[in-house]
Amino acid sequence: MKIGFIGLGHMGAGMAGSLIRAGHEVTVYNRTRDKVRPLVALGAKPGNTVADACTGEVVFTMLADDAAVDGVVSESNGVLGSLARGAIHISSSTISVALSESLSQRHAGAGQGFVSAPVFGRPDVAASGKLFVVSAGPKQERERVSALLEAIGQKVFTVSDRAPDANLVKLSGNFLITSVIEALGEALALIGKGGIDRAQYMEILTSTLFGAPIYQTYGKLLVERRFAPAGFAAPLGQKDIRLVLAAAETLGVPLPIASLVRDRFLRLISQGGEGLDWSAIGELAARDAGLTPPGVDAGVG
Repeated sequence: MKIGFIGLGHMGAGMAGSLIRAGHEVTVYNRTRDKVRPLVALGAKPGNTVADACTGEVVFTMLADDAAVDGVVSESNGVLGSLARGAIHISSSTISVALSESLSQRHAGAGQGFVSAPVFGRPDVAASGKLFVVSAGPKQERERVSALLEAIGQKVFTVSDRAPDANLVKLSGNFLITSVIEALGEALALIGKGGIDRAQYMEILTSTLFGAPIYQTYGKLLVERRFAPAGFAAPLGQKDIRLVLAAAETLGVPLPIASLVRDRFLRLISQGGEGLDWSAIGELAARDAGLTPPGVDAGVG
C-alpha cells in the first residue's frame, strides 16, 4: 500500500520502520530532516513537505500534542488539504478527545476517512513492531487499514465506530501508568527508608502478585534511577494527564488521583526535570524522604 508517515520521533520512527519492513511504499516527513535519513536507508521515500506524505491511500501522524497534530492537518498544503477524497488519515498521537472528534468531522466533510489508532508501548517496542494498538473509527475505514495496524502492533483492539473513543481509552491507560509509577515510587521510598534493598523488593513484587509488564518496566527504571535519556519525556506525561482531566471534566467524572499526578509532574518540570523520562515522578517520593543520593539526576527534586 502507498502510505505516508508524518512525525519521526522516538515512537514514529519505529512505527514507520515496521511499515517499511512489511513491504509498504512509505513516504516519510519530519520537520527535523536528520530523522528522515535512517528510514530512507531502510527504503522509505523522503518527503520535503507534509503534502508529499499525503499522496497515497493513507497517511499516519505520530506527533507530540494537539497543537502539532492540528497544525499539520490545518496548515496550507496540510493533511486536510492534500489528501485525496477517499484517502484515510490514521492518527496514532495521544491527543484530546475533543480534537479527535473535530478531526473526524473535518475529514468526513472533505470526503476523507479518519481512524484513531493510538498505541501502548515504549520506543523499543515500537521499533520491534510489538505495540498494542487501540483502534476506532467507521468500520469500512478500519478494515481498509487493518493490515497497516497489524504491521506496527502485536495486537489491535477495536473499540468502536467512533474515533474519539480510542483516544479516551489511550488517555485513561496513560493515567493508570502514571498512577502505578507514583505508587511504586512511594512504596520504594517506604521500604528504602526502612533499610530494605530496593532491587530485592522489586524482585519480590514482580515474582508474585505484580508480574505485569508495567511493574517490571517502571520498577526497574525506578530502582536503577534511570531517567535519562527519556523514552517518554516528562512534559508529554504532563500533557496526557491534563487531557485526561479535561475529558473527565467534560464527562463529569472526578479523578482525584489524576489531580495528584498532575501536581507531581508540575513539581518535576518546574524544578528542572523537563528532560527526564516521565517515570522520574516516582523519584519524588524518595526525595521527599531524604533518600536520593546527591548528584543522582539533579533534575529531580
